[in-house]
Amino acid sequence: MSKIFETPLYPYERSSDQDAVSPVNHPVIVIGAGPVGLAAAIDLAQQDVPVVVLDENDKVSFGSRAICFSKRSLEIMDRLGCGDAYADKGVVWNLGKVFFGDRKVYDFNLLPEDGHKRPAFINLQQYYCELYLVDRVRELQAEGKPIEIRGNSKVTALEAVERCNRLTVETPDGPYDLTCDWLIACDGAGSPTRRMMGLDFVGRVFEDNFLIADVTMKADFPTERWFWFDPPFNKGQSALLHKQPDGVWRIDLQLGWDIDKEDEKKPEKVIPRLRQMLGEEVEFDLEWVSIYTFQCRRMEKFRHGRVLFAGDSAHQVSPFGARGANSGFQDAENLAWKLKLVLGGKAHESLLDTYDAERVFAADENILNSSRSTDFITPKSEMSRIFRNAVLDLAEHHAFARPLVNSGRLSLPSTYDGSALNGPDAKGLPSRTRPGAPASDAPLGEDWLLKSLGGDFTLLGLGRDIPDIFMIEGVEIRGISVRRDEMSDALRERYLGDADGAVYLLRPDQHVAARWVDYDESAVRDALMTAIGKTAE
Repeated sequence: MSKIFETPLYPYERSSDQDAVSPVNHPVIVIGAGPVGLAAAIDLAQQDVPVVVLDENDKVSFGSRAICFSKRSLEIMDRLGCGDAYADKGVVWNLGKVFFGDRKVYDFNLLPEDGHKRPAFINLQQYYCELYLVDRVRELQAEGKPIEIRGNSKVTALEAVERCNRLTVETPDGPYDLTCDWLIACDGAGSPTRRMMGLDFVGRVFEDNFLIADVTMKADFPTERWFWFDPPFNKGQSALLHKQPDGVWRIDLQLGWDIDKEDEKKPEKVIPRLRQMLGEEVEFDLEWVSIYTFQCRRMEKFRHGRVLFAGDSAHQVSPFGARGANSGFQDAENLAWKLKLVLGGKAHESLLDTYDAERVFAADENILNSSRSTDFITPKSEMSRIFRNAVLDLAEHHAFARPLVNSGRLSLPSTYDGSALNGPDAKGLPSRTRPGAPASDAPLGEDWLLKSLGGDFTLLGLGRDIPDIFMIEGVEIRGISVRRDEMSDALRERYLGDADGAVYLLRPDQHVAARWVDYDESAVRDALMTAIGKTAE
C-alpha cells in the first residue's frame, strides 16, 4: 500500500513560464491538488477554461483522511468523468448500527427508496480519490483540454489587487512569478493563502481529541457504519468503525482533551487500544494513525476580490457526518459554472458573490449539524450526559426517540432556499425539487436523469413539449422533453407529485433554478437572467 504514497503523480517539470521575461498571466490558477482543487480544475477544463493547478507536493495524500463520499459527490464525479472509478473501487454502504455500551440500540438505512444510480455512501481512501482525479486530468490533457498540474511548486507570496493576482512560486529551480485573473485557494485547513492574506476562521474548537487508526485485517464485520456511545472497550467515550477497500478498516476512538498527541500516536499506545476493541485473537497491522480535534469554523467570506476559497481552506467541520470533502466538492461545482460565465463575458463578476452567499449558507448548515453532533457525542455537562443516555435508552425500544440520537448527521447537499438566483416556483409540485434544491436522480428510459442533464443549463419538460435548444443572452439552454408514458414512477413522484406535467430550469451544477406547470418562453428567459445574476428586462 505504501507504493501509492511514494509514487510522484505530477513530478516537477520546468515550465516555459519560468523563462518568460515578465510574469505570464493565466485566467485561473488553483492552489492545491487535493480533491477539491482537482475537482474545480477539471470542471473548468471540461468547459474549456484554461487552468493551472499548483501544489507543493507531487503525490497523493498520505493516509486515508476523507473516506466517506456521499451520493451527491458520486453524482458530481459522474459529471466530471470519474464516478465509475470511485464506485467500482469504493465500499458501498447504506446501512448503519448505533450501540450504547455493549447493546445495539437500533440500525438505519440511509437510502430506503429505490430509483437512484448511486448509493447513499461509499468508503474510499482519499489517496484513491486523488489518484482517480489525476487520472482524469491526464485524460483531459490527452484530449487537448487546457489543464496543467505543476508539482513541487509552492506559492510563497501573494499580492491580490483589484483586477489581478500576482504569485511567487518556489520550485527546485528557484522562484518565479505568475499572474492570474482569478485564484481559487484549495490549500487545506491550514491554508497558506488565507494566512498570506491576513484572514482567519471564526467558530468553535471543541475540547476533545479523537484517534484515527487505519488497520489492515481480515474481519467478518459487515459493510456498515458502526458507532458506539460509551463502549466497554473505551469507557465514557465513543468509537466508530468503517470498512474501506483493500481490507483496510477505519477506527475512530475518542480520547478526551488533556492528552499528549504525539505520545498517543505511538504504536505502543495505539495497539493496546485496538486490541481492547477488536479482541486479542484478531490479527491486524497499523497502516496510518492520526489525531484530530473537533473544529467547526469558517471564514467570514469565501470571496475576497479575485481570490476565492473552497473546501477546507474556507470551512472546517468535525469528521462525524462526512461533511468535509463532500461539501468541498459542492463548493467546486457551485463555483466552476459561475466563473466560466464571468470569464466568457456572459455574466458580471458580481455573480461570484452568489458563490459566497450560497456556500456560506451551506457551510453554516454543515457547521450547525456538525456542532450538534459533537455536543451529543461529547456532552459538556453531567446533565447533558444524563439526557443523552436517556435518549439512547429510549431509542432502543421506541422509534420516536431515534431521530434524537446524533452520532453524526450524515452529509446531504444543501438546498439554497432564498438564493438570489432562484426563480419562480409553481404551487403543488414536490418540495424536494423546489428552486435551490439539488436535482434528485431518477430512471429515465434506459439511463438516468442526472446523466441526461450533464453540466449545462437545461430545460426539462415533463409531459410538456419544449425546444431542443435555444440561446438567451449568449447562454445555451438544452431542452429535454419527456412524455408521460416515458416517465418512471420515481421521476413522477420526485418532480410532478399529483401534477400532470411541469417544466424545470436546471443550473449547470444540477440545482433547480425555477419551475412551472406549463412552458412559457418569456418566463424561462426571465428565470435564466435571474439565474446568471442579471435583471430581466
